Amino acid sequence: MSDTAPTPVTTVDTDTGALRVAAPVSFVDVVKRFPGGTTALDGISLDLAPGELVALLGPSGCGKTTALRVLAGLESADEGHILIDGVDVIGTPTNKRDIGMVFQSYSLFPHLTVLQNVEFGLRMRRVAAPDRRRRAAQALELVGLDHLAERYAHQLSGGQQQRVALARALVTRPRVLLLDEPLSALDAKVRLQLREQIRVIQTELGITTVFVTHDQEEALAVADRVAVMRAGRIEQVGTPEELYARPATAFVADFVGLSNRVLGTVADGVITVGTQPLPLIDDAAPAGPAVALVRPEDVVFATAGDPDARPAVVLTSAFLGSLRRTRVRLDDGVELVLQHDVGRDPAAGEAVHVRLTGRPVAVAPA
Repeated sequence: MSDTAPTPVTTVDTDTGALRVAAPVSFVDVVKRFPGGTTALDGISLDLAPGELVALLGPSGCGKTTALRVLAGLESADEGHILIDGVDVIGTPTNKRDIGMVFQSYSLFPHLTVLQNVEFGLRMRRVAAPDRRRRAAQALELVGLDHLAERYAHQLSGGQQQRVALARALVTRPRVLLLDEPLSALDAKVRLQLREQIRVIQTELGITTVFVTHDQEEALAVADRVAVMRAGRIEQVGTPEELYARPATAFVADFVGLSNRVLGTVADGVITVGTQPLPLIDDAAPAGPAVALVRPEDVVFATAGDPDARPAVVLTSAFLGSLRRTRVRLDDGVELVLQHDVGRDPAAGEAVHVRLTGRPVAVAPA
């Protein structure tokens, strides 16, 4: 587990002027079983620093949403502890945990205006009407929707509805913010804009945040650290850079980012692919046949005279804006994907040479 985490965040309460310190959150050996013998959480432990945004990333069924729901009190834990600001909240009702939540579905009340939707949590807390309206207006201004306060949900776009849901979660000034796949129902451009806005607001307010997603690009873009989950366990926790460059397991290397799978042989701390030895991220990998997980940017075009160059034929090449992604087939039938500058535009069927850069790689069993 990475020790990298932000410095505790202190903000000022706009009403009282008092300093507020963001709350740390801890999962301690949390186990959750469902009827039928399914273990959704298999003893997970994870610490969030005050003001930190941690993404729970993994495939469907890995336990990430269950972990969020246990933290929120929407599911009970069978074993372990959940600490918020050092206090075990296992057994504490959801409405007593001081948590804000934003779900995949917007869940706005259709008969209420935007302002009334945002006010709702304050109304349940019996906050006086003038304070409710003022704080709801502040929350809408924070998400850039104060000009739409009198509209109804059906008059808003999907992105606007999700920003209203975010304002509603923030208006109660929770100690912890939980985001459960909040962007998955939005189109690509709106998703990108909103994830950036969420990150700016979260950083500004200094709220400790858990962000659940199955989208690796989303997790790497917004999180201080990412916890990669698999089958109810945490495979690795680290910064986005650590997970990408130094994956602890083959699963993490395969799940976070793209990887080419190339057969080779491990011996003496390297894996030899063709004639080219590649250093290992984990030099304790057992000797023998294995699969090297090579990033697309670590496969490059080469000249025929390069001793590590291998002849290949271009299969496809896709323009992705700032880069191209090209798939080639080697003379032994192995297919590799390269990620390269848009200045080179190889044509399907073109004969080329490629080589590996020689950067360290993760390995998986053959």
